[in-house]
Amino acid sequence: MTFWEAVAVFAAGIGAGTINTVVGSGTLITFPVLLSIGLPPVTANVSNTLGLVPGSASGVLGYRHELRGRRRRVLRFGATALIGGLTGAVLLLTLPPGAFHAIVPVLIVLALILVVLQPRLSAAIRARREHTGSTAHPDGGLVLLTGLLLASVYGGYFGAAQGVLYISLMGLLLDDDLQRLNALKNLLALLVNGVAAVFFLFVADFHWPAVLLIAAGSALGGLIGATVGRRLPPRALRAVIVLVGIAAIVRLLLD
Repeated sequence: MTFWEAVAVFAAGIGAGTINTVVGSGTLITFPVLLSIGLPPVTANVSNTLGLVPGSASGVLGYRHELRGRRRRVLRFGATALIGGLTGAVLLLTLPPGAFHAIVPVLIVLALILVVLQPRLSAAIRARREHTGSTAHPDGGLVLLTGLLLASVYGGYFGAAQGVLYISLMGLLLDDDLQRLNALKNLLALLVNGVAAVFFLFVADFHWPAVLLIAAGSALGGLIGATVGRRLPPRALRAVIVLVGIAAIVRLLLD
């Protein structure tokens, strides 16, 4: 790796850490850069996962206040994320490269539709519950757990726009503030990346210089992202999520 390649990887790490904390999709910044310096796709993916763990951790640290009082939810969702993330990591090393790529743009489109329509859909769901006298499950029930499990499997496999999937699912099925949901999203991403990283350390090939450069950059970016993201009003944060999601779709379709 040349000096300028190292600078590019470090800068990509900062960008990925920042955007992952605010929305998600940071992999779409780092992964192409790792490919451009000559790493094979699977090695680049594994190195990227390892490197983004510190960024996820710093993002969670920045959003720690929004996680207070959510212990039950954190435990339920966290266990689901760990199972899904490990499953996805195993699939990365067993399935053909690019196995998920055909369906990913469709998933992101559906997630963005949910993000845009979430306020209206949530209001309609609440009105229906008031009419029928039913109550919502405080943690989204089996439907949300299943959705989070599948999103975590995808996250352990590749992870681009994983955060958009989390936000769309939780925004629709949980009655909570968007910033609190973003904090949960960051925690789930940390758990998925973390369990996948531990698995990869023992069974996969990775590029240590790239891992360390992305780790340093993403840790800095995570703190930046938490500072910026926590100041965004719900409408602005929703707009950022949609814009990043659209960029992710375009980027994936052009690959």
